[in-house]
Formats: sequence, C-alpha cells, structure tokens
Amino acid sequence: MGFPGTVAVMGGGSWATAIAKMVLSTQPEIMWYMRRQEQIDDFKQQSRNPSYLTGVKFDTSRIHFTSKINEVATKADTLIFAMPSPFLKNHLKKLRKPIKDKFVISAIKGIVPDENMIMTDFFHQCYGVPEENLAVLAGPSHAEEVAMERLSYLTFGCKDREKGKEVCKLFNSHYIICNTTDDVQGIEIGSVMKNIMAIAAGICHGLKYGDNFQAVLISNAIAEIKRFCNAVYPLQRNIDDSAYLGDLLVTSYSKFSRNRLFGTMIGKGYSVKAAQIEMEMIAEGYYAAKCIREMNDNYHVVMPITDAVYNILYNHISPAIEIRELAIKLR
Repeated sequence: MGFPGTVAVMGGGSWATAIAKMVLSTQPEIMWYMRRQEQIDDFKQQSRNPSYLTGVKFDTSRIHFTSKINEVATKADTLIFAMPSPFLKNHLKKLRKPIKDKFVISAIKGIVPDENMIMTDFFHQCYGVPEENLAVLAGPSHAEEVAMERLSYLTFGCKDREKGKEVCKLFNSHYIICNTTDDVQGIEIGSVMKNIMAIAAGICHGLKYGDNFQAVLISNAIAEIKRFCNAVYPLQRNIDDSAYLGDLLVTSYSKFSRNRLFGTMIGKGYSVKAAQIEMEMIAEGYYAAKCIREMNDNYHVVMPITDAVYNILYNHISPAIEIRELAIKLR
C-alpha cells in the first residue's frame, strides 16, 4: 500500500483532536488511539471529544477508535503521536508489536523526560524507526484556532524531503498551509524551548512587567534558542522562519497558550502544584526546563532565560527576585 496507508492518531487531547480534524479533511477514514475506553464511549455517543475542543463534531463512522495500542501498531501504516511528552513512555510500555516499518510523525512539542531525547531521536534509537520514516510537526498552530478553521501554517521536518511533501498532503486544506524542511532536530528543539520561553513570558506578565520588557525578553529568547540549536545540531538554519520564531511568538503571547498561562499563575504567586491542578492541562515547558537544563550540562551554552525558569520552577527561587536578576542580563 502506498503512503500514507492507514493513518492513526495517537492521543486523546486537544492537539490530537485538532490533528484528527485536519487529517479527516484529506483521508476517508482514520484509526484513533485513546488510552481510556470511557472517553471513546462518550466520544461515540456525542460525536465529539467529551473533554477537548468540544465544539468540533466528527463523523464517527469514519473513525475506528481503539484503546489498544498494539491494535494500532498492527493495522496502521502511519502513526501520528500527539500525546503530552511526559505520558509517552507510559503508552509505549504496553507496545508489543514493532513499529520500525511504520511512518512515524511526532506532533509532540516536548522532550522525553529522563532520557532527555527529542522525539525523532527517541523513536529512531529506541524503536528502530529509520530516519527517513520519521517526521516532526512544528509551527505556530494552536489547536483552538485549528478547530475554528483559522488560517494556520505547519512545517514538517523530514530527512527525506519527498516524503515530507507527501506528509504535507495529509494536512493541506483551505485553512492549513504546509511547508517542509530537513532541519528535523532544529525545529524539534525550537518547539521544546519555545514552551520554556512562554513560561518566562507568563511569569513576567504575572509580575506585571509591561510590553516593552516582553519585547526584549522574546528577542533574547529567539537568540537563546538559536544558540542552543546550533550547539546541539549544527546546521545552516534561518531562525526567523515561522517554525522557530512564529511558534515562539504565538506560544509566548496567545491567550490559548497553556505555557504562558502556567507562567502567569507562577508569577502571580501560585505554587507549581497549585498551577498544575487548576489548569488541568499539561504545560510542556515545565518538563522541558529540566530536560534542556540537563542537556546543557554537556554544551555549556549561555541560556539565562532557561536558567531563570528552571530556578523558579525547580529551585523554588522567588519569581520576583529571579526575573529581576534576569533583567540585568538581557540586551
């Protein structure tokens, strides 16, 4: 069977729901893996995700739902992973079927905790998926705006540019425009780090820093992302492209950004635990701050914003004190 074959969406959250909506605009049917059977049962009854993007209705006759990850690994040809990064290994530990012959698309804008690996490296090294059969989705694309069919731009990173173009066909529609790049690791690192920067922006907002300071913060943030990308994965890249700068901007400023919201709550005095409980959603940047900080032990890149966020979240330094110290280092 030619590409993409049977497509499976892996995950039950808002981003997975938005991805399913996009793919169903080009594919007659999909498989959809969700961990909880009760979520699947409610979805079938209501024709919508009962917990996320509830305004989007689906023709469930075109969806084969399953809570069995090995069923997906057996029947699907293209796997689109879209669950929060801290939960990925819990899903995969039930996997008994090989996926090395699948085409794997990571829509996870996070990093694998403990291993401190980006998703494509993780699937390649731990599951044997060839690099040419791996793609990563990046770009400024909040699930809520995709649900409303507001014009959005996606960038797919793939070492095989022709396969990257085929992936674009899965998503292209009247409200989705896709581009490709072979800077797979660069856009992944950018996707991870922009969440840390958005938390910083939120903390500053919670502390009532103004737009002037936020502009300086974000201009320093994109420079910090560039330094780290170039240290870890040296390559000629244009950091001003939407996959890097655009994603940073929308995550740092948008009302839909859970990382900015999380940071705002921290800036207002919430503890990490209290903010996580009240949000009822995962802020990927919380986990990314620790992973990137540990990765940087090997590279020694100057990263004052990442360090500040780490100190606030993990060393419990006062946000007011830490941001005051950070402000001295910005230019």
